[in-house]
Amino acid sequence: MSQLSTRSLLHKRMSAFVDWIRTDDDKVDTIREQAAEIRARIRGQAEEAGLTVRSTPNSGSFEKKTGLRRHLLGDSAVEGQDVDLPFVVSPHDEDGKRIDELLNRFDRYAEATYPFTKRKKTKSSVQLDFVGTKLRYDLVPMLAVVGDDQAQILLRSNGEQRRTSVQKHIEFVTRRTGESNLLRGRVKFNECVRLIKWWREFRQANARVLEDVPSIVLDLMCANAYDRIQVKETYAETLAQWFSLLAATVQKRERIAFNDFGSLPPANRTTEWEVLDPVNSENNVIAQWGTAEVDELGDWLEEACDTLHRVIAADLRGDDVASLEFLVELFGSPFRHHCEAEK
Repeated sequence: MSQLSTRSLLHKRMSAFVDWIRTDDDKVDTIREQAAEIRARIRGQAEEAGLTVRSTPNSGSFEKKTGLRRHLLGDSAVEGQDVDLPFVVSPHDEDGKRIDELLNRFDRYAEATYPFTKRKKTKSSVQLDFVGTKLRYDLVPMLAVVGDDQAQILLRSNGEQRRTSVQKHIEFVTRRTGESNLLRGRVKFNECVRLIKWWREFRQANARVLEDVPSIVLDLMCANAYDRIQVKETYAETLAQWFSLLAATVQKRERIAFNDFGSLPPANRTTEWEVLDPVNSENNVIAQWGTAEVDELGDWLEEACDTLHRVIAADLRGDDVASLEFLVELFGSPFRHHCEAEK
């Protein structure tokens, strides 16, 4: 694999695709301006209604720089960049601590503020879809933690309350991106996360049982791979090694855990597999998965590793057509149309 050159057509194609799948440059300023406006307006509605909003921290893939462009053509749909807008609140009564009550309130605030904007309640947020900018914002009510401005309580539809920190989740990803920026070559941690998130979209479309792999799971798997083997000079080398390592990790049920923000608990032998939230090590983010889901993820990773090795072998023998076809297998038909550098 060391024979792979950064001057090869394979590396140029993957570099161009990485540049294309990120959030459109011309949308970045729009997102920041629109997000600030939504925060201010919804916060105003909430406080006018008597709800105390402690903070509205930056959150999600936009802040981590791991968001994807929206692509909705044909059979290659990728929803793209959602922008999370947490509203950390201190309710005045017990009813105000229930997720259904908070979602009803934020739905009313959204209707009053943006009456002609499409909106939808999910299990933990109120989605706002802006037709003009083609952007979606998730209003996420969370509870404040007394005495800790860096912590929040995430509410679940089943009544569960889980401590988290959106600020520390951002730090967890951006720290590794910053470290990778100091390494030789153009391959960065956050860009590899983007590629794997894009790959995930096309695997889920044909899933047997694993129809939703949350982005937090991919963030943690990628961090595990990065911490163990970093990034290489090319995207193909990096992903081939990451997929190989992660396939073995899943198949052997090796725990994924981090000590960035504290010590680790003993392994839980009663669960199928553990992927622990670095902010709250009591939270196994795949706790609801069973054997079938974990096995399918392992199969996906092994197949991706095999495909990338075929990609690399084709590139080394100069078969650019075969190399491209294998890359389309991995990343869908958009790769074929967006793997050339813009002039």
